[in-house]
Amino acid sequence: MARPLSVAIVGAGMGGLATAAALRRVGVDVMVYEQASQFARIGAGIQIGCNAMKVLRALGLEQRMREQSFYPRSWNNRDWKSGDIKFDMIFGESAEEKFGAPYLLAHRGDLHAALASAVPDEFVRLNHKLVGLDETGEGVRLSFADGTSAIADAVVGADGVHSAVRDILFDTAPVKFTGRIAYRTTYPAAMLGGKIDDCTKWWGEDRHIVIYYVKPDRSEVYLVTSQAEPNFRIESWSAKGDVRDLRASFEGFHPQVGQVLAACPDVHKWAIMDRDALERWADGKVTLLGDACHPMTPYMAQGAAMAIEDAAVLSRCFDGVDRDGVVDAFRRFEATRKVRTTRVQETSRANIWLKERTDTSWVYGYDAWSVPLAA
Repeated sequence: MARPLSVAIVGAGMGGLATAAALRRVGVDVMVYEQASQFARIGAGIQIGCNAMKVLRALGLEQRMREQSFYPRSWNNRDWKSGDIKFDMIFGESAEEKFGAPYLLAHRGDLHAALASAVPDEFVRLNHKLVGLDETGEGVRLSFADGTSAIADAVVGADGVHSAVRDILFDTAPVKFTGRIAYRTTYPAAMLGGKIDDCTKWWGEDRHIVIYYVKPDRSEVYLVTSQAEPNFRIESWSAKGDVRDLRASFEGFHPQVGQVLAACPDVHKWAIMDRDALERWADGKVTLLGDACHPMTPYMAQGAAMAIEDAAVLSRCFDGVDRDGVVDAFRRFEATRKVRTTRVQETSRANIWLKERTDTSWVYGYDAWSVPLAA
């Protein structure tokens, strides 16, 4: 009996873990290699669109995410000062019925932990920093910084915007600083001294702030901003910002924004980077996935969702494939996904998503398990 196809996945973020879980569903042997020594629970929120939830449902994670996440009435877009509604995108039960899955607001750590639970520990290797890839007669050899190596029939680079796999495969342009930064944090909602809207994006003239709950009992609140600051270029999930600077940046905004910022105990600060989409994602038996090949600015809240969709489509392209079919499977995956990810990437970059009445069905109605695969 022939041994199962083996796939090495570089990166244990949302996309990497979703890919591992999805490939295991179709009988592929997987091993995930992650350079970090441990998974960190970063203080950040994440919006899990209906499109991503359809993938999580098939991975057996829907109930867990419903129990741990906030189920918002809407994503309400309001004027920064007057509070006038620009567009109130209704979610809740009506959107769940229309799009086939719920829209949830979660703590990023809860989603990552859920995806990690779908991949047994023995299929994840921490402390493995990739330094080389070579195709051999046996398969693709992965070399790591600690001197060890591994062989797999195929490799998926799910290692983010600073992808080592991408840099090994292609001569890519450097990541571009957008000239904008984001402040973000989560903190106990009890500090607010009162309720706020479920989820609101406050649109200023040259900046915005998004505020929402990330727990089903409204016990934790999240905020994230975007504003110009051309001299700050630190792209780090752990870099600290000054909460006094944050408050000053949103002076004059609606009182609800002031309420949230006044209660905010501390904040992280992060430079918003961008990178053009790649002309191609694969080279032989190695492909890229998620932010490694189509990084997203945060303005549609679809970055992780695109990687999670990628995972489902890739698993379908690998269903029943042997070693001789790897290259064609990667081509099919790219041909199936590229138009959609490019459209989302360009729409997000424009930062007008939901600012006015918007047709959202092309985003939230997408089902990665049933979309036709490219020929």
